[in-house]
Amino acid sequence: MTNIKLTIEYFASNYCGWQKQKNGNSIQEEIETAIKLVTGETVNLIGSGRTDSGVHAKGQVANFNTNSNIPADKFKFALNANLPSDISIINSEKVSNDFHSRYDALGKRYQYLIYNRKIRNPLYRDFSYHVPYELDIDEMKSAAKYFLGTHDFSSFMTSNSSAKTTVRTIDKISLNEKDNLVIFFVQGNGFLYNMVRIIVGTLVDVGRGKLYKKDIPYIIKSKKRINAGHTAPPQGLYLEKVYY
Repeated sequence: MTNIKLTIEYFASNYCGWQKQKNGNSIQEEIETAIKLVTGETVNLIGSGRTDSGVHAKGQVANFNTNSNIPADKFKFALNANLPSDISIINSEKVSNDFHSRYDALGKRYQYLIYNRKIRNPLYRDFSYHVPYELDIDEMKSAAKYFLGTHDFSSFMTSNSSAKTTVRTIDKISLNEKDNLVIFFVQGNGFLYNMVRIIVGTLVDVGRGKLYKKDIPYIIKSKKRINAGHTAPPQGLYLEKVYY
């Protein structure tokens, strides 16, 4: 039995998310189907974590066990030949039998794109959050710094989350503007359900003057979702890298 690790890119607008669901087609299911076509085996593809409907990935990680004699580094070519064009395996490699994509992950890095122009850009429709209002980028940058470090992020979690603990550590955070795009990066040891999208929505509210940077420490300490900003839409979010 060989344990194969996959690194995956996908455009998620046509799927119900990463995880298999009864009510729609998922990225996990598409890849498992491709694996069966290539190996003849029904496998359980283990992802580093779920991404919601509309959330894209540049570096999702998953692993599966196989008895196939296909060389590990050739799996990416074999699977890509059987996958739709909006999913791509960018790397495949053999890993130790005890490697687990989810439990061994040390952290993740996300990117979020905001298209900030009064008139929407149809080319960015499925790839960014269109914000037609003027944003104070400097205030947003200052506010973002308050998220660094270890905090209880209960205020930045969707209420129906099943997380056992709400304490997370954010190691890096940045926000820059270029050609109408506001590019946000955040890296940490883990993220709660919708945490990145709520942080982004809160920063947008700061940029619009609906919240102030000095409000962020209070919002974090309150541990109440109602005090944070809105949840930014999924299409601007990208899982960029999983760290092991």
